[in-house]
Amino acid sequence: MSQPDAVRLADEVARRRTFAIISHPDAGKTTLTEKLLLFGGAIHLAGEVKAKGERRRARSDWMAIEQKRGISVTTSVMTFDYGGCTFNLLDTPGHEDFSEDTYRTLTAVDSAVMVLDAAKGIEPQTLKLFEVCRLRDVPIMTFINKMDREARDPLEIMDEIESRLALDVAPVNWPIGMGAAFRGVRRLDDGTTLLFSPREDGGIGEEGPLVPTSNSLKDRVPERLMAETEEQLELVRAATKPFDEAGYREGHLSPVYFGSALRTFGIRALLDGLVAHAPPPRPQDAQEGEVMPTDPSVAGFIFKVQANMDPKHRDRVAFMRLCSGKFERGMKLKMVRHAKPLAVSNPIFFFAQDREIADVAFPGDIIGVPNHGQLRVGDALTEGLDLHFKGIPNFAPEILMRLRLGDPMRAKHLKKALEDLAEEGVTQVFRPNIGAEWIVGVVGQLQLDVLKTRLEAEYNLPIDFEGAPYITARWAVAEPKELGRFVEAKRASLATDRDGHPVYLARNAWDLNRVQEDYPKVRFEKTFERA
Repeated sequence: MSQPDAVRLADEVARRRTFAIISHPDAGKTTLTEKLLLFGGAIHLAGEVKAKGERRRARSDWMAIEQKRGISVTTSVMTFDYGGCTFNLLDTPGHEDFSEDTYRTLTAVDSAVMVLDAAKGIEPQTLKLFEVCRLRDVPIMTFINKMDREARDPLEIMDEIESRLALDVAPVNWPIGMGAAFRGVRRLDDGTTLLFSPREDGGIGEEGPLVPTSNSLKDRVPERLMAETEEQLELVRAATKPFDEAGYREGHLSPVYFGSALRTFGIRALLDGLVAHAPPPRPQDAQEGEVMPTDPSVAGFIFKVQANMDPKHRDRVAFMRLCSGKFERGMKLKMVRHAKPLAVSNPIFFFAQDREIADVAFPGDIIGVPNHGQLRVGDALTEGLDLHFKGIPNFAPEILMRLRLGDPMRAKHLKKALEDLAEEGVTQVFRPNIGAEWIVGVVGQLQLDVLKTRLEAEYNLPIDFEGAPYITARWAVAEPKELGRFVEAKRASLATDRDGHPVYLARNAWDLNRVQEDYPKVRFEKTFERA
């Protein structure tokens, strides 16, 4: 790579910000996503879609079941520019039944924004997702949402974050009132105030910044309320640490922003914080060593596969996180698992359900690679190097169900559909060694609802579930000779996953403990990372 090309690659890497939004359901994650897009110029009206009768549906929730239930059940990717940076925003499922999809998504980001409901604070799913971020030392900014509604004492929320998450907090701004009395926020660095000015048309609901001596500020904020805020700020400055970028990037400290996503208040401050402090693309771990973003050779990994984003065309798109090098449309990349070349002729950038051809992409970017089933989660694509990226496991399902097809003549269609959806991570699919019925494994009940809905809507395959006599599944791992002996002896309790790897189906906890005692040389893995 020539010196000018190396300089440009380094410059492009420095201006990338790839982040996810994590939260408990209903904390306002998808609304915040849309308002970030609004500031980035990616959309002109939050909630806008092309169909006039559906103008208020969420931009990032493109799947029919998402729009019907008002929840995110699959990861969406959105690219936009703001403040001289290119943002790749991944809107993850908030519901715990889709935690696998979220976990894989978090392998593809460099930072995260944690959204908390001001009335509820830290909720169970937020805690789970935070722990995943902590495992990977992902830096986290916190956005405390819904300040225009009745909320808990902000000092109490700060204390909860510190005590339950063992995370230092550094408020960037502080709320003036809450609920019906919410008047805006006071910045801690320069003392200026941003006034809350909600608009009915969904526009930006803020005015300012105003200095403390502004007449407008005195007219709009009652003296008593301002005095209470100043008193709280004295406590905050004494009890919390000042913002430290190094501590934030190491995952020890979280800058905290207050606002209202629905009223488009406080969004600009959050975006400015991401521009100024969020890390650019970080090195990625591979079995062969760290892959640096400024390495000239192109490399990336697949963290998600999505079928039927456009049901009319039966499309299949693999989401690739670019880790190094300058990618150009038309490149031939090596698919490491099969050691075969793959011509990437029509790579795409995502704007929720909209797409654009990606002629050039840089580390940190998320590009879509249309394919016909060659690519799956965890695959590496490189310019020639044999790389195996770490940290993209499958998880043992907590619910196992038999699947019954209404029309037995369409068994081949069902096999193909299940393989498609298993590649996405919607479900795990197991084929028992004895018997012809498929067994599907999921983390939560809602995944079954999504599977049933999508099989009928996208593949015209009405199905039913019935209980399977198993409580969990474990991947069996051992030396080939020992594994062969185990498979032969336990054939009736074994199935194979979509890659043909043996999986032990346990009927109860005693059964699982007994087989572990009987076969000490076999490991029964709760998580399984494919090579």
